[in-house]
Order: sequence, then C-alpha cells, then structure tokens
Amino acid sequence: MRPFPADIAALAAAGKGPLARTLSALENRLGDEDVARLLDGALAAPRGTVLGLTGPPGVGKSTLVNALVHHLRARGRTVAVIAVDPSSHRTGGAILGDRTRIETDPEDSGVFMRSMAARRQLGGLSDITFPAVVLMRALFDVVIVETVGVGQSETAIADCADLVVFCAQPGSGDALQFMKAGVVEVPDLILVTKGDMGAPASRAAADLRGALSLSEQTGVPPQVIVVSSVTGTGIEAALDAFSDLETGLCRSGALARNRRQQVRSWVEERLRESFGRVGVTLLTGRPADSDSPFASVSDLSRRAMALVDELSENLWNQ
Repeated sequence: MRPFPADIAALAAAGKGPLARTLSALENRLGDEDVARLLDGALAAPRGTVLGLTGPPGVGKSTLVNALVHHLRARGRTVAVIAVDPSSHRTGGAILGDRTRIETDPEDSGVFMRSMAARRQLGGLSDITFPAVVLMRALFDVVIVETVGVGQSETAIADCADLVVFCAQPGSGDALQFMKAGVVEVPDLILVTKGDMGAPASRAAADLRGALSLSEQTGVPPQVIVVSSVTGTGIEAALDAFSDLETGLCRSGALARNRRQQVRSWVEERLRESFGRVGVTLLTGRPADSDSPFASVSDLSRRAMALVDELSENLWNQ
C-alpha cells in the first residue's frame, strides 16, 4: 500500500485518494505506529461534530443521509459519511447497499463517503468506526455515522457520536413498543421518517412523544420531528435542532466529557478483544487517560503480546 500523509494538515490538503488509503490502513493495520500517531494527532485537533444515525432496517436511514448531506452542503458545511454495512459471510467485506441510495458529487471535495463492514461486531457499528470518526472529525465540519439497522438493545452508537439521532417510521409500533426499545433511551433527537405518508407519520410521532413522557429519562426529552427525504419536509428543522444541540454541548462542557469517555470505552473494548477481561482490568488505566491513547494501546499491545509469546514458549518447553 502506498504511504499516506504523516499528519492531519497534510491529509487535509491531499484530497480524497489519500484519505481513502488512510482509512484502508485503519482497517488493515490499526496497531501500526504511523497509524496510531496520525490518530492521536487527529484526536488532539477535532474540527467537526459527529452525528450518529440509528434505527431499524428499512426505516430510510440511507435516503435520509442523502437528504441531510445535500442540505448541509447548501449551508456551506463539509460532510463525511461513514456507512456501516452488513458484512459478506464469504469475504468479510461490506455489502454496499447504502451507497446505492446516497448520491454524492465525486468532484465535490467537501463531501466524502466511506462504507465499512460491521464484521463480527454487534451494536450496529464496525470495530474501527471510532478511529475512523476521530480521523474524519478532524477534517470535516460534520461526520454522519449511519449504523447497520438495529433492534431494541443495540446502543453502541452513543460510544462514537456526539449527537445520536434515532429514526422511526410510520407503522413501527405503539408507545409500548417504543418504550421497549433500548435505543429510545439514547437519542438526542428523534426523526420520524417518510413524513410524506401524512397521518401515519403524525401518529408515529405522537406515539413516540407518549413513550418519552412515560420513560424514566431525566431532563428535557428529545425533540421529535417528522421528516420526508422525498419532499424535504422537516429536514431544515432537523438541522436547526442539530445546530442547537451542538451549541448546548459546547457551552455545557458535555462535549469534551463525552469524548473522553468515548476514548476510554474504545480502549477498554480494544484491550478486551486482545487480552480478555483480565487484560482489561490490568491494562486499561494509563492508555485510556493518556494524551496519545492510540499510540499507548499500540505500544502496550505489542509488549503484552511479546510477553505472552515468551510465556507460551517457556510453558511448551517445560
């Protein structure tokens, strides 16, 4: 693979091709020192806000992303999209269904689209989604993460996005069904899609508001907005709500706190995958609180694997 730019400034100036190669490097050699160094540089220089779009299959997330991208570009904001697709059982790669519904201009340097395979991960995300988000939020004003269609319990998007949008569609259940959905406890904003259906969309919005009024959430419940990707109804209102939420996160200091917790969650999960529960207990502390967590995890993993190899060799030779 050809080398990628060494720092964020060089990557920002390099264009879409080098960015695509860099994301491929994340997928194939996340633990390498040069990749970890670039990620730590991106972590220290966040530029944009991450919007996580989640909801059940068939709700219209990809079509909605398409509408959001066009409206955001009309507002002069640069946009990156990470579409997490189901994985092929044969190749392990992404089944690129989302990209058929998202239309972007290849000549527009202000828009970038990337599909990622969910691989073996549950929760609607890929195991390298968070590192990709860290990289892309240093380059774009808005990063939209579209999850694989999720059910009632998958809430991993909260460990990745600054703001979570739950998408519901007309006819998807009454208030009781919405209360059973764990993802309804997570979102900052709820969008009822397919608003061009009229009365059914209005009923779904009413059911959602009823479910939120009965839930045990503290504070102000998330706003529910009916949108249509076909007619454009509600899209501008959704973006205005998104902008207000951005402002509130920054003013309250919650954005910085949430991002620190996201780093800790990623470090713990990465070490758990490599070294199990005991490894998480022994190894998590300092890398999670470091100013360079990606490099720290990379170095720690190499040294821990070397010790495991040495111990294994000694055991076999006894």
